Amino acid sequence: MERRTLFGGRLLPAVLVAPQLAITILFFLLPAWRAFSESVQATDAFGLNTTFVGLANFRALLDSPVYQAALLRTVAFCAAVTVLSMAGGLVLACFANRGIRGQSVYRVLLIWPYAIAPALASVIFVFLLQPQIGLLSNGLSRLGIDFNYATNGNDAFGLIVLIAAWKQVSYNFIFYLAGLQSVPASVIEAATLDGARGFYRFRTVIWPLLAPTTFFLLVINTVYAAFDAFALIFALTGGGPGSSTTTLVVKVYRDGVINLDLGGSAAQSVILMALIVVLTTIQFRYTGKRAT
Repeated sequence: MERRTLFGGRLLPAVLVAPQLAITILFFLLPAWRAFSESVQATDAFGLNTTFVGLANFRALLDSPVYQAALLRTVAFCAAVTVLSMAGGLVLACFANRGIRGQSVYRVLLIWPYAIAPALASVIFVFLLQPQIGLLSNGLSRLGIDFNYATNGNDAFGLIVLIAAWKQVSYNFIFYLAGLQSVPASVIEAATLDGARGFYRFRTVIWPLLAPTTFFLLVINTVYAAFDAFALIFALTGGGPGSSTTTLVVKVYRDGVINLDLGGSAAQSVILMALIVVLTTIQFRYTGKRAT
């Protein structure tokens, strides 16, 4: 039976909800409204004069080859990070779910990378792969492998994919481990008695039961790669060399803060916000159907 909390009046519920409403209005609704209002205006470089231009900023973005390239680059980045991080988290969760000695220690160690700040993660990989002083880059050069993310766009893009995926593996590991532990032991025993073992048992029995967790992580990892990886990318490459690591969120910063194109940057922010809303709506609808 569903339990509901009853209040004697309207004052106490309003007081309890007020802090969350204030945070939502201050840090989401007001910035969103400001971004939308800026997206339909053209502002000079000094921010003194504005002109209403309607949807001209959006049309300019959709017709821009630079923006289209950034969009395709973002899609490729999101796909690569999502696949690598989810696959890595699932594999590690399968190993950690086994009854091995010291499994609690291994689980803690596997969770630690998620606690590292994105900018700090970039610094760690700079010390490992910086062309002049990097420990791994020096070893690669001795093997005849020329790896230089500062001048080679492909190397830079591959590196940010690797770091972003490594950073997110721990998050996926936590959810996949919880999902594996929630699989009833009776189902595993019945599958084993029917002759299903090893990878076949995982593919036909366990993997379908992890579908809700997988879809949830698919949306979360896509949002992470598209938006939350900004600090990682900007601290490591700044979007370069050239524009080889400039994703949509990096382009928003570059256009708005560096190039002072406030209208174009705001229009890009509105498009990104719309993408977040769409992904979140899909996630809630799917998880709601699975729950019912």
